[in-house]
Amino acid sequence: MSPKQQTVPGADAYFPDHGDTRYRVHRYELALDYRPGPNRLGGTARLSAVAGAEPLREFALDLAEFRIGRVLLDGRAAQYTHRAGKLRVRPAKPLAAGAAFTVEVQYTGNPKPVRSQWGGLGWEELTDGALVASQPVGAPSWYPCNDRPADKATYLVSITTPSPYTVVVGGRLLTRTTRASSTTWVYEQAAPTSSYLVTVSIGQYQALRVTDPDEATTPHRPVPQAAYLPVRLLPAFTVDFGRQPQMMHLFEEVFGPYPFGEYAVVVADEELDVPVEAQGVATFGTNHVDGIRGSERLIAHELAHQWFGNSVTVADWRHIWLNEGFAKYAEWLWAERSGGRTAAEHAAAAYATLTRLPQDMRLADPGRKLMFDDRLYERGGLTVHALRCALGEDAFFRMVKDWTVIHRHGVVSTADFVAHAGHYAPAPLDGLFDAWLWQGALPPLPVAR
Repeated sequence: MSPKQQTVPGADAYFPDHGDTRYRVHRYELALDYRPGPNRLGGTARLSAVAGAEPLREFALDLAEFRIGRVLLDGRAAQYTHRAGKLRVRPAKPLAAGAAFTVEVQYTGNPKPVRSQWGGLGWEELTDGALVASQPVGAPSWYPCNDRPADKATYLVSITTPSPYTVVVGGRLLTRTTRASSTTWVYEQAAPTSSYLVTVSIGQYQALRVTDPDEATTPHRPVPQAAYLPVRLLPAFTVDFGRQPQMMHLFEEVFGPYPFGEYAVVVADEELDVPVEAQGVATFGTNHVDGIRGSERLIAHELAHQWFGNSVTVADWRHIWLNEGFAKYAEWLWAERSGGRTAAEHAAAAYATLTRLPQDMRLADPGRKLMFDDRLYERGGLTVHALRCALGEDAFFRMVKDWTVIHRHGVVSTADFVAHAGHYAPAPLDGLFDAWLWQGALPPLPVAR
């Protein structure tokens, strides 16, 4: 059994109404048209999928309140119902177990965020343009999908907009074609991608190549890095993101090869509460660009998510600490490497903060209400630091790099990680993991041996 097959996820524990475990999608092809003025989105989504272990008498796609033009199953009109965010398709006769099929959905409407306890998720209309920030369940706000993190697929995304606008989608830009007053942008994301990690940014942006000062002396081809931002922010952006290529070098050194073909950052022309990661892209707000590197830790955090969360993806949202704990620890590693506080000093500060807060959260299963709680991030980083202290430098960094390489583009759980880390330990780690992952009370501050 390969490592990527160790976790066989079922319905998501926190969002059981999202996704359908009876089939899996291996490719999405989206051909869309967006008009920013009226906030009008329409087009066609074609999904290539495979039925699961049982005959498929019905299957469901997650899709918000759009008007459905037609639904085709293997090229023929299909019966369907669309209500409460579910597009249910019924084949004329059951699809055989393991059978490949395609479903095509034509739809139009005014996209809007999915409401949640964290605010709106998914497609968000901006003052001039739009962006998508879907974590955890906002993807159905703009396209029909099997909305569960474990169902990863490749994507071909074509978006037509008025020509003054730039369109950014995670992946490689294949073509950009202008006809009359509209331009069509076609991107391909060849790496397996969870539905929540597909992003779109549409705005009047300046494109910029993020140059690596060490490019001439780098032994391997550097990762292509680009940025898209309002032109007025260029001077401050150059300062704030100037060390991103060095971050990339560090993370490739300690986490393993960058898992995708390119990396882009978008600075949306709007203030955002927090930056948001997507596959191959991170989106920031104007408030994250100040010319004094005031948000540099967040730049490191979002870049680290390309390994932790995007390439190595949680089987369901109970395991979110695997994303956020490592991204938080990446902040500390960058600070340590770039002349700031050491990871141990950051750990001590995080520990002091947590001692003043309620200790009622189980990191490995925080519950839907607490999955984005600040304590999860800090305690997640502390758990990673505790492992570093227990394993020692060499074993710890071998463990981390092997984790990202073995599970590259795969799906994992906390149990997978616990088993993996145990292979690098001189003594059993049961007590450490029980204390940090499953108990509410804080264990002692981890200290290197």
